[in-house]
Amino acid sequence: MDYRIYSHRNALTIVENEAEFKEAWEEVKHILAKISDDMIIDCYEEHYRTKNKSLSTTINKLLKSEFQSFGWIGESPIFQEPRYKDVKGDYWRLDFAKDNISIEVAFNHSTVIAWNLLKPVLASELNHVQKAIQTKLGIVICATQNMKVAGNFDGAIGTYEKFIDHLLPLMNQLSVPLLIIGLEPPTSFRMSEIRENGRKLGSIFRLVEDTTPFGS
Repeated sequence: MDYRIYSHRNALTIVENEAEFKEAWEEVKHILAKISDDMIIDCYEEHYRTKNKSLSTTINKLLKSEFQSFGWIGESPIFQEPRYKDVKGDYWRLDFAKDNISIEVAFNHSTVIAWNLLKPVLASELNHVQKAIQTKLGIVICATQNMKVAGNFDGAIGTYEKFIDHLLPLMNQLSVPLLIIGLEPPTSFRMSEIRENGRKLGSIFRLVEDTTPFGS
């Protein structure tokens, strides 16, 4: 997948130059580059064609599989205390963590953008609640506006552009380095929305490459 990066508090300089982050950062880049259009299509057609209208769940599944294959801890609790650690769902959990890096995959509603940004901060700062994990830097993976359209994502999701808009007002609260990674749309296909038995579903259509010789 192609992607864009926005660096908050010099996060990109840190992951590319400081030894404690470099290996994990190389894994992140490898994983994102590995996920191809064909992998997305195959996963969607096999698991989600009759269930989902967008690519969000498909990409989440592929990312989870790839990160876990590199030993990243999935659904890592931030706090040790049972009343936070044992809560069902992902409210007090990170999507992935490894080697001082927290990762959130954020394809959810735009109203929780601030919370998606804050969770890596909670994992990286000292807290009055006993920590289950201690990281130093956060990464948020989200969809660009172009991916939102091309992947038929829900209209209310928080996009890369909206995440960036939140950084300045929340500068004092977002006290640790953060990388915002915006996933770009597939280059070879798009998702269209169809109705099947009264349900909204997605349908993949391939983009036709123009092979007409120049000047003809």
